[in-house]
Amino acid sequence: MTDTASKAPIPLSVLTGFLGAGKTTVLNKLLQDPGMAGTAVIINEFGEIGLDHLLVETADENVMEMSSGCLCCTIRGDLIDTMEDLMKRRDEGTIMAFDRVMIETTGLADPAPILHTIMNHPWLVARYRLESVITIVDAVNGEATLDAHGESVKQVAVADRLVLSKADLLVGIEGEESLESLIVRLRKLAPAARIMDTLSGEATPANLFNAGLYDPESKSPDVKRWLAEEAYGSDGKGRRRRSGHHHHGHDHHHDVNRHDDHIKAFCIAADEPISATSFDLFLELLRSYHGPNLLRMKGIVKVEEDPERPFIIHGVQHVFHPPVQLEAWPDEDKRSRLVFITRDVEKAELEKLFTAFTDRTQGAGAAFRDETLSLRSGGLLDQ
Repeated sequence: MTDTASKAPIPLSVLTGFLGAGKTTVLNKLLQDPGMAGTAVIINEFGEIGLDHLLVETADENVMEMSSGCLCCTIRGDLIDTMEDLMKRRDEGTIMAFDRVMIETTGLADPAPILHTIMNHPWLVARYRLESVITIVDAVNGEATLDAHGESVKQVAVADRLVLSKADLLVGIEGEESLESLIVRLRKLAPAARIMDTLSGEATPANLFNAGLYDPESKSPDVKRWLAEEAYGSDGKGRRRRSGHHHHGHDHHHDVNRHDDHIKAFCIAADEPISATSFDLFLELLRSYHGPNLLRMKGIVKVEEDPERPFIIHGVQHVFHPPVQLEAWPDEDKRSRLVFITRDVEKAELEKLFTAFTDRTQGAGAAFRDETLSLRSGGLLDQ
């Protein structure tokens, strides 16, 4: 039997975007890049892509065939079966070795269930590690799509990378202003996500990958890139100067009744460490009270037991990836920092909850912490 525990998890990226956004076009272009060598692609919808050096998986019919030195395999079953089979055949040496996986979702997919699958299944957690969510956004129809389809809002909100397609179809001052308006809206939904476009040539494997828990270059979680606390400013707009786009110094206002105003992105921080037991309880309460509305959570946590070796936490709704402990802090900022992307959950509410477990005074926060710890030990907080 293969000792999976001795194998480093393979980094995995999710490529998503609404119907017609241009995911297949972007994927086809990526597959021509030498940086994609050694990447397995799972297509979570009907279709086949012919590749010379990459493995393509589609979960559709229960048929396998070899073609042009490339194994094209279509398996009837869910994503778990496909990912397990993919890795087992890699271990057995019956397919070409790969060191990265990309999953392309259907255009109508809510990304949360796919992220749940990747982070929650025990066997998959041992063999794969989610490193980035890449969302393709149609520059022409993006705003209308966000207005009409809740799935597209979630696809943007959970993204580490946003890639604008079809920007070449926007012409003149009106087109440029439309693009600026869309970018402002994307910044509000995903303040720390890096935005690039297909015209600039930025959307390469080097820029799209290595955005999450695993960076093969440094062999440590890529924390600073997605813990961009400055992106979650108090103005709620998350604006920063964008490379590759002109900044005109004028603002764009949006209808406050648009449904994506329910989605908020913010960061909370704490100087005081938190005990491992208290942090477990914090996560339990977070899942119990807010699970469905936690679109994504990422963070670095200072623990009392080992304050110089922080933990990385990464979750979607009620599912959290096993924490990863670093050998040292990635920068001089040695505070706990938690980034949240939520629906209808206010920053003050989560900040108060976290403070209750880090406040070492004898005030209300400590009393709440002690009471909840007591409830937990009595079995009253069991899931």
